[in-house]
Amino acid sequence: MKYLRISQWLVVTLLNLVSNAYSYTVTVDAHAEECFYENVEADTKLGLSFEIAEGGFLDIDVIILGPDGNVIHKAERESSGIYTFSAPTAGKYTYCFSNKMSSMTPKVVMFNLEIGEPQTKSGNENEADHNKLEDMIKELATTLRTIKHDQEYMQVRDRIHRSINESTNSRVVMWSIFEASVLLVMTIGQVYYLKRFFEVQRVV
Repeated sequence: MKYLRISQWLVVTLLNLVSNAYSYTVTVDAHAEECFYENVEADTKLGLSFEIAEGGFLDIDVIILGPDGNVIHKAERESSGIYTFSAPTAGKYTYCFSNKMSSMTPKVVMFNLEIGEPQTKSGNENEADHNKLEDMIKELATTLRTIKHDQEYMQVRDRIHRSINESTNSRVVMWSIFEASVLLVMTIGQVYYLKRFFEVQRVV
C-alpha cells in the first residue's frame, strides 16, 4: 500500500508539473509588441522558452519585467531562448515580445510559460527526502516539457516548409505552362510566316 501511494503521488505530481506549462503561438506585427502576464507568489520558479517560427530573419526582442517594473531579463534580436528564474516577490510578472525594430515583417513566436510551485522549507528528514524526490520529478517533468516543446516547434517548421514547397511547386508548374504556351505560339507563328513567305515567292 505504501508503494502504491507513492506511485500515485508521483503520477499526480508529474501531471501537475506538466499541466503548469502553458504553450502559446502569437503573431507580432511590425512596430508592435505583445505582452503576457502571470500572477505568482514569492519564491515561485518561472520559466520562459521561445522559438521564432516565421518572419524576416527569425529574430525578436524579449523582455521580462517584475511587479515593480524592474527588468529581470532582456535580450535583443534573439531567434530562440530559455530563461528560468525564481520570483523574488509576489505579484504580476510581465513577458513581452517586441518587433518594433522590424519595418514591415510580422514574426510568428512559439513560446511556453512554465510556473512552478512556491518553495517550502523542510522541517524534518522525511520532508527532506520528500523534497529530493520532488526535485527528481521536477527534473523529469522539465525534460518532458523540453521534448514536447521541440516536437511542437518541429511540427510548425514542417508545416511552414511544406507550405513553401507547395507554393514553389505551383510556381514551377505555372512557369512550365507559360513556357509551353510561348513555345507553341512561336511555333505557330514561324509556320505561318514560312507559309506566307513561300506563297509570296510562288506569286513572284
